[in-house]
Parts: sequence; C-alpha cells; structure tokens
Amino acid sequence: MTCMQSRADLLLRLIENPTIQEHEHFTELLRAIFHLRDELSHRNNLSELLDSDRKHLEGDISRVYKLLIFEWLRYLRYIKKNYGYLFSLAIRTNPFDPEATIAVKN
Repeated sequence: MTCMQSRADLLLRLIENPTIQEHEHFTELLRAIFHLRDELSHRNNLSELLDSDRKHLEGDISRVYKLLIFEWLRYLRYIKKNYGYLFSLAIRTNPFDPEATIAVKN
C-alpha cells in the first residue's frame, strides 16, 4: 500500500471540508494529489511505462510538487509572522533541505 493510498481518508476529509475549500490554492493542491493518486493506482507496473505515459506522470508529479512548495512557503510566511516557535521548528525540519537538522544551533 502506498503512502497516498494509506492517507486516502484524510485527503477525502480535507477536500470535503468547506473551510478548506475556501482556500483556493490548497484545494488545487488537493485536486492535483487526487489526480496523481488515481493515475498511479491505475498502473500495474511503473517500471514498464511507455515514454509518453512516463512523461504524463512526470507532469502530474511536477504539478503536485510545485503546488506543494507554494503552500509550504505560504505556511512558513504565516507561522513566521504569528508563531515564531513553530517557524523555528519548521525551518530546522525543512523537508526540502537534505541537510536540515532538528538541533538548535546558535
């Protein structure tokens, strides 16, 4: 079971939430994730894709990644302004920084 399949209920609850639907950018990210999940779930063997199919999936993955980065930056801006302690932790555990460390450095 993939990570996206195991989180399907959470994703459904998020996209059904009317409060979240008011946030157009986040809703677009959820739609892109659902589309990618559906595309991947309909393929039996990802190692035997046609070039055209692989390029299509690369486009879907790229779309999700770009939208995810955008939302991550919006989140960081918000917590930096309102919750410095959360910002500190987010920066130290940044999933986009392979050298990120939880350690607080002076």
